[in-house]
Amino acid sequence: MSGVNPSTPWYLRLLQALGFLAALIGIWHLLTAVTGWVSPARFPMPSEVWVAARQIVVDGYGNARLHEHVLRSVLLVTMGFVVASSVGVVLGLAMGASRKAEALVNPVFLVLRPIPPLAWIPLAIVWLGLGDAAKLMVIFVSAFVPSVINSFTGVRQIDAPVFEAAAMLNAKGWRYWKEVLVPGALPSIFTGLRLSLQASWTTLVAAELVGAVAGLGSILNQSAQDIYPAMILVGMVSVALCGWLMTQGLGWVERRAMPWRAVP
Repeated sequence: MSGVNPSTPWYLRLLQALGFLAALIGIWHLLTAVTGWVSPARFPMPSEVWVAARQIVVDGYGNARLHEHVLRSVLLVTMGFVVASSVGVVLGLAMGASRKAEALVNPVFLVLRPIPPLAWIPLAIVWLGLGDAAKLMVIFVSAFVPSVINSFTGVRQIDAPVFEAAAMLNAKGWRYWKEVLVPGALPSIFTGLRLSLQASWTTLVAAELVGAVAGLGSILNQSAQDIYPAMILVGMVSVALCGWLMTQGLGWVERRAMPWRAVP
């Protein structure tokens, strides 16, 4: 199988990444600025993106500078993701462990689950206005569902002998959750958390396209209205980098929580 060798030193991996990035920029420059095969009106040249990035970092764009946009979006995603995933994991574990809890919650969950998270945006605006509360509500809805489903699935995939051993050892209450449910479902829980984080970013950007004073979504919205392709690309790259960094952080937590699954 191809891919990055985990045993490769970090500085070599960095050099490989920088080499790939330089080659990509070179091809990009060739297609847009040199040959003109790609019209700059449709896809900006590297020099135009550099000018747009410098503008938003130094002077600001869309009511704020880049770091202010980033901080606002990251804060909203973090708040919505943490609350939704915490509630979702607990509810999923409870539904997986208790048939009564499943019978009580699952019918409502099955009705709400098919509704796309973006469909909640108009209702969130009607209920909570155009402020951060509406965005947090939509992020909560989008991040909540994957956490519940994967936590529930994780419990149901625990081998029956594990539950039998817990019953023999009289593991109940908090001890049962700590030593049986959570460790057994942990791989599936983190799968749900990764999906929830991805959904949080997707939903936030969509929510910020409407009525946001600042944020990465507002950059995309303003630059689209201004027909500013270079700034659109700056906003897209910023979203990608923030999402990637938060995913790496979640991966770091996962490796600490499950060291036995870490790559040697």
